[in-house]
Amino acid sequence: MAASTDVVIIGGGLGGVAAALAVCRAGRRVVLTEETDWLGGQLTSQAVPPDEHPWVEQFGVTAAYRSLRDGIRDYYRRHYPLRPEAAADPRLNPGAGRVSKLCHEPRVAVAVIDQLLAPYRSAGLLTVLTEHRPVAVTMDGDTCAAVTVADRDGVTHTLTGGYVLDATETGELLALGGVEHVTGAESRAEHGEPHAPEQADPLNQQGITFCFAVSHHAGEDHTIPRPERYDFWRSYAPEFWTGPLLSLTAPDPRTLEAGTRSFEPNPDQDPLAVSADQSADAGDKELWGFRRILARKLFADGAFASDICLVNWPLNDYWLTPLVGVDDATRDHALAEARQLSLSVLYWLQTEAPRPDGGTGFPGLRLRPDVTGSADGLAKAAYVRESRRIRAVTTVIEQHVSAAIVGGTGRTRYPDSVGVGSYRIDLHPSTAGDHYIDVASVPFEIPLGALVPVRVTNLLPAGKNIGTTHITNGCYRLHPVEWNVGEVAGALAAHCLGRGLTPREVQADPDRFADFAAVLDAQGVERHWPEVQGY
Repeated sequence: MAASTDVVIIGGGLGGVAAALAVCRAGRRVVLTEETDWLGGQLTSQAVPPDEHPWVEQFGVTAAYRSLRDGIRDYYRRHYPLRPEAAADPRLNPGAGRVSKLCHEPRVAVAVIDQLLAPYRSAGLLTVLTEHRPVAVTMDGDTCAAVTVADRDGVTHTLTGGYVLDATETGELLALGGVEHVTGAESRAEHGEPHAPEQADPLNQQGITFCFAVSHHAGEDHTIPRPERYDFWRSYAPEFWTGPLLSLTAPDPRTLEAGTRSFEPNPDQDPLAVSADQSADAGDKELWGFRRILARKLFADGAFASDICLVNWPLNDYWLTPLVGVDDATRDHALAEARQLSLSVLYWLQTEAPRPDGGTGFPGLRLRPDVTGSADGLAKAAYVRESRRIRAVTTVIEQHVSAAIVGGTGRTRYPDSVGVGSYRIDLHPSTAGDHYIDVASVPFEIPLGALVPVRVTNLLPAGKNIGTTHITNGCYRLHPVEWNVGEVAGALAAHCLGRGLTPREVQADPDRFADFAAVLDAQGVERHWPEVQGY
């Protein structure tokens, strides 16, 4: 089957969804594809609660991203038996997780995303193809002429459009189409980045994680079968770690010093008293509450027998095999091993983890496939922190965002800013054996030049595949920035279609950029920060 449209968006994560909304708002037609059966990417199919900056409730995100956040809170108010005090809280945090001011179940985000897209599907502007993955890209010189996608049965569809957006989790179209790009780590010599390695290594990539959700039911036994790779993971002790990986003792990502986390399911603390502010406290020392996505005490007595905790911890980061730029067998091996690691973490928690009462094991931990929407109870897809990255007109480097370099109140201002974001430069252990790189950064802008490829004219990145480096990807990869990037990519595609321009012409000409910036301003895309300090 062949389908022609205005804009083809491959990848239905946060960037792809935001891009589709932007294109449809402009009255243009979209075909949006997604490899899983859930839209939302890291927020849903990867089951990661949103990682956001401390000012998210006041400013620093696009109006459309704020609508997503408001929709999630409204969903709980409409459909869940919240305590009156919780329902009345304008900053309701359904999970009272410490990682974010809005920790919630992935399925709720799926429902809200469907609500946001519904009018455009009814209007015939949006076609969504779930469970489709890209398998080929046809190029005509510097133009992407078509993308071929295949469904679960191998049936293929050829999609054509004036613009093609790569919103895949790993920048798949960049490889399939021969678009200039980078994988892994650049050398220190290339950009002069202080934290870059001496030698470039395309296979030096941040670890991936299969997240999973659990609840805890005292007196019950929900122990899973012993995972086949448990013996390996039970004895695995990385040289740069603080002992066995399966332990409550692990390095602090910011200091690399050994620290012991606590783990106590269903604490009695009132979740309304929990504060989530990573600039003051990373929140990761108490693992149950760190990424909790449902706090039972926010709801009517007896509504929920347990909290629901999302496990995305140092224990289940997998970094032994790279995922990107490798053959299919290596990629499949990485995914299978990452699954085994997460299952081994759960089994260790159920059978061997130390309890506060001096015993071992929490057999009452129940894996929640109903929460992640999967057969095996793990997230539908691996949490991928690092994608292929385009060779862009502008490359964001460490010197642009590091607080140590620009100063805590310093800024790198771009004349072509199309958004903002803020997060620490947060790199997890990598496949080359690198330890955490977790250093302070300043609130940053997103230059349009980072979305413009050096050569190709009608293919745009719409996610983590923009012109960052291995280092700066560490702060540009989070939820609100991915949404901002996707939203701008969609708006740019629609803008260029309407005016007969290329993205490079918009980015390079101040007057043309001003016209496009006015479109973003009208849609509530914040392009500059007020005076705030990095952390």
